[in-house]
Amino acid sequence: MKRSGCGLGCLLRSILILIVLGGLAAAGVAALVLTPYQGFKDTVYLDFPMGTSTGKMAEELARAGVIRSKWQFLAVRGIHPGARLQAGEYAFTKPASAYNVFDRIVRGDVFYVEVTIPEGSNIFDIANILNGTGIIKSADFLKAAADVTIIRDLDPKATTLEGYLFPSTYRMVRSTTASQMAHRMTDQFRKEWKAMTETLTPPPDVHDIVTLASLVEKETGVPQERPAVASVYANRLRIGMKLDCDPTTIYAAMIEDRYRGTIHQSDLASKNAYNTYQHPGLPPGPIANPGSASLKAAISPLETNYLYFVAKGDGSGSHRFSADYAGHLQNVEAYRRGQSKAGTSR
Repeated sequence: MKRSGCGLGCLLRSILILIVLGGLAAAGVAALVLTPYQGFKDTVYLDFPMGTSTGKMAEELARAGVIRSKWQFLAVRGIHPGARLQAGEYAFTKPASAYNVFDRIVRGDVFYVEVTIPEGSNIFDIANILNGTGIIKSADFLKAAADVTIIRDLDPKATTLEGYLFPSTYRMVRSTTASQMAHRMTDQFRKEWKAMTETLTPPPDVHDIVTLASLVEKETGVPQERPAVASVYANRLRIGMKLDCDPTTIYAAMIEDRYRGTIHQSDLASKNAYNTYQHPGLPPGPIANPGSASLKAAISPLETNYLYFVAKGDGSGSHRFSADYAGHLQNVEAYRRGQSKAGTSR
């Protein structure tokens, strides 16, 4: 009796054909998900909220031209069924394969802008810096910085957030608001302040310390000098001597919108409460946002008998200190000689 079907050789050929066909199919899928594609011209921003499904992501990516077809993204999901897709906003700027797009979302490679707020920046400086990111407008930040409710528990005397917007580097996304940024910066201040003062008994007055630290910050860019500068102001405060701090005069002019880059005699004569040439004691509040070094200097000034300091005038940014007016006059003369020598050498 004749048997139907094929023998071992036929079976092997069938298996080989299936392997080849399977390989071709796999190659086709690989080409589908690994080939870069760009169906857009300008940068595409896509925001995937928490809980967005794979299918929804695939649809939005395809609609925006980031991938050719939603099935490409779903095919990659089939290869990696356990991968966790991260919520957030993503920016797409160049051709990418569906596999690369999927991988970015798994890694949480979200779009953000990194912004650095230098030590000593005041609220006007910060507003301008944030405005430059194109995310937060100056006017919006100044309005947020006027909301003292977020710092009232720490400083009941605060009239703005000046002094409590801690200088550091922050990440922003396109949806970051001025209020969120203000909260983030004051939260960072709280962390820094707690670390500096939690072992001090009694705890220092935050308003006075931050105000003093802001003066120190604006007077010198040399961290090692800050305890000495703080000692000058602490000594003057103790004996009731006016602080005569130029940066407070500048700040007074700034909040009255009349500062033009130079201190005039009219600025020194201004009766504005921030002008320490006219009013003894600390100004009503901080004039800038001090960093850690200035805060620590204000908390623990160097023990000195200094009452004066003046720039060396040698380009180093450092100062000469003196305990009396005669010594101060000598240092002023040294400053002038230094300035003259610098002018001659140009």
